[in-house]
Amino acid sequence: MTRTQLLKIGLLLALLAILAATVAGRENNGFDLSDSLIPADEILLGGPARDGIPAIDRPRFVNSAQADFLADKDRVLAVMHNGEAKAYPIAILNWHEVVNDTIGGMPVAVTYCPLCGTGVAFAAQRGGERHTFGVSGLLYNSDVLLYDRETESLWSQLLMQAISGPAKGETLTPLALSHTNWQAWREEHPGTLVLSTDTGFERDYRRDPYAGYSSDTGLYFPVSRQSRRFHPKERVLGVEIDGRFKAYPYTELARLGQAEFPDRFADRDLRIHFDRSNESARAFDDAGRQLPAVSSFWFAWFAFHPDTEVFTAGDATTPR
Repeated sequence: MTRTQLLKIGLLLALLAILAATVAGRENNGFDLSDSLIPADEILLGGPARDGIPAIDRPRFVNSAQADFLADKDRVLAVMHNGEAKAYPIAILNWHEVVNDTIGGMPVAVTYCPLCGTGVAFAAQRGGERHTFGVSGLLYNSDVLLYDRETESLWSQLLMQAISGPAKGETLTPLALSHTNWQAWREEHPGTLVLSTDTGFERDYRRDPYAGYSSDTGLYFPVSRQSRRFHPKERVLGVEIDGRFKAYPYTELARLGQAEFPDRFADRDLRIHFDRSNESARAFDDAGRQLPAVSSFWFAWFAFHPDTEVFTAGDATTPR
C-alpha cells in the first residue's frame, strides 16, 4: 500500500472519529458523559435539546394581591430566607424547571422536576462565585439533570451532586422549601412575592402539560429500581440526615390524623408537620428550624434511595 493510500485511510479514519464524536455529542445534548459518576447508559434523553426547556434567568415578581392568576388550591414551591418570602407557581415551573434568582440576598436556583414531582432550592454559589443553571434535556432515574453554565458540569437534582464535568463530585447546599398550595403559603406569609407569568417566554401557563400524570401508575422513563409498596406517584416527604434517608408517605401521615408529631431519626429529634387539607408536609429539627426535606413521588425517592426507611402510622410516638 502506497504512502498516499495510507494517508487517505488515516484521513478517512480521522473524519469518521470526528463524525462519531459529533453524533455522540448530539445524542447527549453535547455533554461528555465519559467520566460520569453514574452509569452513562442510564442517562437518557428526555426529548428536548439542551435549554429546550428554558430556565428563567430574569424572574419578575408581583405581590400577593396582584397574583390574580393563582387560585387558592394552585400548587407552589415556596422559600423563606433571610426575611424574604417568595412563591414559585408549579404552573410556571412545569414549563421552565429552573429559576435563577436571589432570595434574602443569596443567589439561589429553584428547581422542579415534573416527572418526579420534586422541588429543590439550592444555594447557587461555588467557590464564592455565583452559578446559574439550565436544563440539560437529560434525565437520570426520570429526574432532571441540571447543568451549570460556568463549567457545563451536569448536576443531579435529587442526588444534589455534580455527576460529570469539572465540578464532578461536588455537592449543592439545599435550602428549606415548602411544597404547598397558594392559600396556605399566602396566609402564612402575607408579604410574600410571587413569580409572575411575565417570564419573557410565550407559554400557556393555564395549561398543564402533565395533566393526569400524577395519578397514573405509568412512568414516562425507566428507573433503576422500583418498589410496589405504594402507588408510584404516592407523595412522600423525604428526609436525609448524615447519609441516612427516611420517607414519610402522605397516606401514612393522613392515617395518623395528627397535624404535628415528634419522630426520632438518625439520632435526631424531629417534628413532622402535616397539613392534610393543603397536601403539604414539612420536617423541623428540635430547635424549630425547617429542614431542607424533599416532597417527591414515591417511585423517584425509592429509585434514588432504595435503602430508605419508611414511616408508618403505627410508628408515631405520643405528641409532646
